[in-house]
Amino acid sequence: MINGIINIYKEPGYTSFDVVAKLRGILKQKKIGHTGTLDPMATGVLVVCLGQATKLVDLLTQGTKQYKATMKLGLSTDTEDITGRVLQTEKVDVSVFDIEKTIKEFVGKYSQIPPMYSAIKKDGKKLYEYARNGIDVEREARPVEIFSIENISFDLPYVSFDVHCSKGTYIRSLCRDIGEKLGCHATLAALERKEVHGFMLEDAYKLDEISHMASNGTIMDAVLPIDAILGQYSKAIIKPDKLKYLQNGNKLSDYNFIFDSVDKTPIIRVYNEKEIMALYEYTDEGVYKPYKMFVN
Repeated sequence: MINGIINIYKEPGYTSFDVVAKLRGILKQKKIGHTGTLDPMATGVLVVCLGQATKLVDLLTQGTKQYKATMKLGLSTDTEDITGRVLQTEKVDVSVFDIEKTIKEFVGKYSQIPPMYSAIKKDGKKLYEYARNGIDVEREARPVEIFSIENISFDLPYVSFDVHCSKGTYIRSLCRDIGEKLGCHATLAALERKEVHGFMLEDAYKLDEISHMASNGTIMDAVLPIDAILGQYSKAIIKPDKLKYLQNGNKLSDYNFIFDSVDKTPIIRVYNEKEIMALYEYTDEGVYKPYKMFVN
């Protein structure tokens, strides 16, 4: 079984689950998970975790993301993107100056109502399940943050821009909100994810490239080790006579480790002589408890 992380370029037409399913066939292993859904129409970075690295999925979903988005003004759909059923069309009678000014007003924190076609749950049921049955339910606005919107370009009624945002931000809903503020509606026409948690678009592999590498024995060239994304945590080496304690998931104290640095972080990377074994978290009791275990 391969343990590690692959930066996949999701091509249009695939769901994120499709990508995982294809990788299971290519790599001949079941334990694979992705770190953030992309809609079928969207393209770009989809970070995929393999084997023991699947335990990092929740950490990777916490990171910020960068996108290249294109919206179409004068149009609203039920899905808030170009693939949906048209709800309204309007003439776009807004100046480029006002469009750019309005877009930039969304930089910062704001409360965003998620789209009906999303996997967020309401009363134990996913919103898209309601939507598919023609039911529109009330959704609570959620706090999101837009860190920057740059490189705004115009080919009216289309407007493109780069956006850097917090986790949980729906770019479809951002376009919807921009359109509402402009008074002419807007829907997402194209979306490319450029970066997730430091994984860049230019480093992503297409599925056919992964398939070729798997068949010729070079697949590990595309796989990053589990600890490649954990550099923010201090490194500690478990003392050989305490390795069994770690493998059994016990709490551990400072004297059980050899620290590479005196600058200890609340979460530490724990290694044996060769590889990462776990992440441990410091507690109020003055000991470390298991946070993520990478041993069988």
